[in-house]
Amino acid sequence: MAERTVIVKNVTMEFNMVSEKVDSLKEYFIRMFKRQLNFTSFKALEDVSFDVHKGEIFGIVGLNGSGKSTLLKIISGILKPTKGSAEVVGTLSPLIELGAGFDPELTGRENIYLNGSVLGYSRRFMDSIFDDIVEFSELENFIDMQIKNYSSGMQARLGFSIATVVKPQILICDEVLAVGDFKFQKKCECRIQELMSGNTTVIIVSHSIKQIRELCDRVLWLKDGKVVMVGETEEVCDMYIAG
Repeated sequence: MAERTVIVKNVTMEFNMVSEKVDSLKEYFIRMFKRQLNFTSFKALEDVSFDVHKGEIFGIVGLNGSGKSTLLKIISGILKPTKGSAEVVGTLSPLIELGAGFDPELTGRENIYLNGSVLGYSRRFMDSIFDDIVEFSELENFIDMQIKNYSSGMQARLGFSIATVVKPQILICDEVLAVGDFKFQKKCECRIQELMSGNTTVIIVSHSIKQIRELCDRVLWLKDGKVVMVGETEEVCDMYIAG
């Protein structure tokens, strides 16, 4: 059996949502202090279990609100599940929210070094890979512009370039390949294939079934926070489209 790099066991994620309209943050805290807030429970995920193997490209599909992004945040350690566990074996590089981790007041150049320091890379190492990051992102003419003036697509391109210039053991992508033009999407797909050849495990969330079919070895289908099926790409995609 192939080595497992991600093990998700019986994960449930439950959120408490305010069940009535609160017009301001001040009113929210006043009601909370007086214990006048009413909450309703919402399960974003319920009893989700699956494994991802080393060197595998694993896709996750489902309609909006099915729990895909919540699941990725749990795997990445951003959220702690209400029940169950998500174990990751190896170094992980998450691309979950476009522009996450960028300082909008800093330039693209400054954010590259900022992200590098967060990832634990030295200034000297970032100097050595800086040109590769900029070249792949195709943002040479904008690299000294403040990030707040970047489009979401430009931010995603820069984030993807930083996250993949060094091969992580596990890469998590949430709709990252859906941004940019067709040419850049193909570049991202080729980069992922390169990572695969180096035994990087890739988990992808995408609404593009075409991309899922082309890239993934296996697929998980989520519906209303529950697992519908996990299996071979063609079988799951066919059932998902039919359902």
